[in-house]
Amino acid sequence: MSIQNLEKYLPENTLDHLKNWFADYSIHIKITKERNSKLGDYRRMPDKSHQITINSTLQAPLFFFVLTHELAHLIAFDRYSYRISAHGAEWKNTFKIMLLESISVYPPDLQPIIFKFSKAPKASFMASPDLVKYFRIENLEDEQSYVEELEPDDCFTYRNQLYMLLEKRKKNYLCKNLGNEKNYIFKPLARVEKLS
Repeated sequence: MSIQNLEKYLPENTLDHLKNWFADYSIHIKITKERNSKLGDYRRMPDKSHQITINSTLQAPLFFFVLTHELAHLIAFDRYSYRISAHGAEWKNTFKIMLLESISVYPPDLQPIIFKFSKAPKASFMASPDLVKYFRIENLEDEQSYVEELEPDDCFTYRNQLYMLLEKRKKNYLCKNLGNEKNYIFKPLARVEKLS
């Protein structure tokens, strides 16, 4: 897919950044159906070209953010060798520079969140509560809550299973599946349906 064909998924004024970052690399961009497990993915192909996949359902600023994340992998691996850690210091520094270079393309209310995130980029989008809330708050259905909004002993459903919140553990939450009596760890921003 050419850079120009990406335009319908991107915020305005991103093409100059992409042309600069794409440089002379041979990159295949694949737009995929929504995946629950990931927003995007980077792979170096056997012919030494590069493949990036991104979910088609992402809002334009998030699509660009994910594309920047994946391009940071390509650039960091190319610059520092493929023996570096995928989300190590080299990738973090590369991603940080790219985010700061392109911060003006994000909506004004998102720019402070991107700036804060760029100080210590995380491997997972879900590790940034501010980003998750920014992109998902408007899509949150009325009857849904974030796990972090629940109290101990609150019951909720998640993927048609009944759970009870037991306690907070560091950053995550320990919950019991009331069907099989097993305990599970939930991220703070997991969306669930609270039962009254």
